[in-house]
Amino acid sequence: MKAWKKISFIAMLSLVLMAGCTPFVENNEVEDIAPVIFWSISETDEGKLEISTLVPPLVKEKKRLLTLNVDLIEEGGKEFNLLYYRELKTGQLRMVLINEELAKKGIRPILESMLTDPDISQRLFLLIFRGNFKDYIQNQLNQQENLDYFLYSMLRHYDEYNQGEMSIINLHQFMKRLYSPYSFPILPVFKADKDSLIYEGTAFFSEDKLITSIEKLDEQLFQLLSNDHYLKLFAIPDLAVTLGHVRSNVKINFDQKQSLISFKVMLDGRIEEYRGEKNILKDQGFYAFNQEIESYLEKQTTDLLNKMQELKVDPMQIGTNTLSPFSKPMSEKDWLYFWEKANFDVDFNLKIEPLTNVGQ
Repeated sequence: MKAWKKISFIAMLSLVLMAGCTPFVENNEVEDIAPVIFWSISETDEGKLEISTLVPPLVKEKKRLLTLNVDLIEEGGKEFNLLYYRELKTGQLRMVLINEELAKKGIRPILESMLTDPDISQRLFLLIFRGNFKDYIQNQLNQQENLDYFLYSMLRHYDEYNQGEMSIINLHQFMKRLYSPYSFPILPVFKADKDSLIYEGTAFFSEDKLITSIEKLDEQLFQLLSNDHYLKLFAIPDLAVTLGHVRSNVKINFDQKQSLISFKVMLDGRIEEYRGEKNILKDQGFYAFNQEIESYLEKQTTDLLNKMQELKVDPMQIGTNTLSPFSKPMSEKDWLYFWEKANFDVDFNLKIEPLTNVGQ
C-alpha cells in the first residue's frame, strides 16, 4: 500500500512539473487584483530607484500615482502591494519609462530583472524620458481618462503601422541588439512637462549606457536610412520644403583598401509644401531645386555618420552589411576598428513629384 501511494505521489508530481504548474496558487480574482500598465523609473539623489505607477488601471475609481524609493526592482513590486488594497500584477505591464540621467549610468540590471520575470512580457515598450514625468501624470489625471492606456495605445499604433514617426522598441528588441554583434541599442526619447509628453528623437546606446540622442533632421534621416525606411512627412526647414510619403532604398558598399563606406540612397516621394522663393513649377527650377535637396541631404547624412563614428557607436547596424555567405565575415573587433577609421561617400538620388494642384 505504501509503495502504491509512493508511486501515485511521484506520478502526480510528474504531471504537475510537465504541465509547468506550481503548487503555489496565486490569487487572480478580478476583485482583488490591479494589473499594472506602466512603470516610470528614475534615480534619487541617494542612488535609490524611484518607481512610480498609476492605480487603479481598470476599475472606475479615482486614479492616483504611487511612488516608491527602493534599492531593487523586485523590491518595488513587493512594496507596492503594501500601499494599495488590491494586489498589483505585472502580467499586463506594457511600458517602462526610464529617466535619461539614469539611462546614462546603465540600465542592464533593470532590464535583466524584467527579462527573467516570467510574468512580464518581452514585448513591453521601453522609453527614455527627460523632464518631470510625475508632474505630467499628476496634471493629466483629471483631464485624460485612462491616461496610462492612452499612452500604450499611441505606442502600439506607431509600432504596428511603421510610419517612421518614432523609434518604437520593446524589451526583446533592445536586449537582442545589446547582445548581438555589429549592433548597438536604441530607444525613443520623450520630453515630459506638466502639460505634455512629446516625442523628441532617438537615443543611441553603447552597451547599456545612453551616449547621445538625435532630434529633428538627424532623427528623420535616421528613420529613412535605418529604421522604417519611410516618412509620412519629411520636413526640411533650411530649404523651406516638406516632402511627403518618402520611401528610401539604401545600398551600402565597403572598400577596405580605401577605408571607404559608400551609401547609395534612393528617395521616392512628393513635394507637399514649399515656402521658398524659387519657381519650382517650371522644369528648370524644379530640377535645380531637386539637386539642391540632394546636396543638402548628402552633407547632413555625412555629418550624422561622422557624429556616430566619433562616439564609436553604430546604431544603424551598418556592420551587418559586412556579412556575406560567400566570403569570410569581418570579426566584430575588426569591424569596429574599420568603422572608427572609415571615410564616407554619400550619394542621394531623389525621385520626387513636383508640387501640383490636385484640384486641376
